[in-house]
Amino acid sequence: MPRKLTQLGRRVTIPASPDAAVLEAVANPHRDSDYVVRFTAPEFTCLCPVTGQPDFAHFVIDYCPGKSLVESKSLKLFLNGFRNHAAFHEDATVLIGKRLVAAIRPKYLRMAGYWYPRGGMPIDVFWQAGKLPARVWLPDLEVEPYRGRG
Repeated sequence: MPRKLTQLGRRVTIPASPDAAVLEAVANPHRDSDYVVRFTAPEFTCLCPVTGQPDFAHFVIDYCPGKSLVESKSLKLFLNGFRNHAAFHEDATVLIGKRLVAAIRPKYLRMAGYWYPRGGMPIDVFWQAGKLPARVWLPDLEVEPYRGRG
């Protein structure tokens, strides 16, 4: 059962790191239905673990809830906890997916990380967990690959 909410409706500081962040859950009011929830985070940032320079990504997170939904303010705070955290693109993308799975135990979760170029090459990272329930419509990601200025 979801724990009591500690962040929603309260003034909360951005966590110092993803490890310090708390992902909170709320009860799924439609446990009798399979459906998709989508979060889009077009301005995600963390630090390059080699240079310390900021890296930027556009995330699309799709999941089919089980008993719980992720509380959106806690998700925003969790994602913001990466802004001073050093992580390679693959590490950050998969870590976010794994933390969400651990927090809410969805039936299915898909992470799509579209990273802006570093060293002239964009890196896109995709990760999923669980099985998409039958008859559930999973929309296309609808994020264009990076094409530069042309």
